[in-house]
Amino acid sequence: MEQSIWELMSHGGGAMWVVVAFSVIALAVAIERAIAQWQFVSRARALGELVTKGLSRGAIEESRAACERSPSPIADVFLVGYDRLGRTKPEHVVTAVHRERLRVNQDLRARLWMLGTVGATAPFVGLFGTVVGIMSAMGSFRGDESVKFSMVSGPISEALIVTAAGILVAVEAVILFNYFSQRASRIATEMKLLTDEFLELLLEVPGDSQPRKAKREDAEVKAEPDKAEKSKRTKGDDDGDREAA
Repeated sequence: MEQSIWELMSHGGGAMWVVVAFSVIALAVAIERAIAQWQFVSRARALGELVTKGLSRGAIEESRAACERSPSPIADVFLVGYDRLGRTKPEHVVTAVHRERLRVNQDLRARLWMLGTVGATAPFVGLFGTVVGIMSAMGSFRGDESVKFSMVSGPISEALIVTAAGILVAVEAVILFNYFSQRASRIATEMKLLTDEFLELLLEVPGDSQPRKAKREDAEVKAEPDKAEKSKRTKGDDDGDREAA
């Protein structure tokens, strides 16, 4: 049995090895993408519900802590909004959040190009192996030898196995590519809806409910002119006292 497998892999001048490698790559990418997209929508919706309830009650710190604990990639999108809130203009907060959302969308489509490449090239690799196998079979006959159909049918059928394998791997890769691309598009749409709802609630939070760190920085900025004015008044009073003396 082991010998027959090696004989099968030797068809097409090594093209069968390339086809098998393509099949392994397609399966590896499919498993990796399945793990990356596993329960993505359900986790994102659960986190979005927690954040929405927190923002509705004005509990920004509580909803932010939920994002920091969550393993969902959409938590990174929400955290960008929390970091920018109170430090920059509202339109800049929206831009930063959508920029992070696009980055997460790109990560969802990572390595899908491998499936597309395998689906496009595997049939041609199989066809190349078949051509090489037929050329090798035809070249083994001598010019003055009478060739029977049984002598030709065997090598040709063996060479066609490579083409069949290439088509099978291509069909597998195309199906996986379409499936994970459709899932990535569905996740991207769900992320946009959750992000838009998050921004609407975040930017409507009253100023006294903003994160403590941002409010502390604002207080420090406001305190600096007061200190300068106080120092100016003190200096002026001292000068007046010296003039009176």
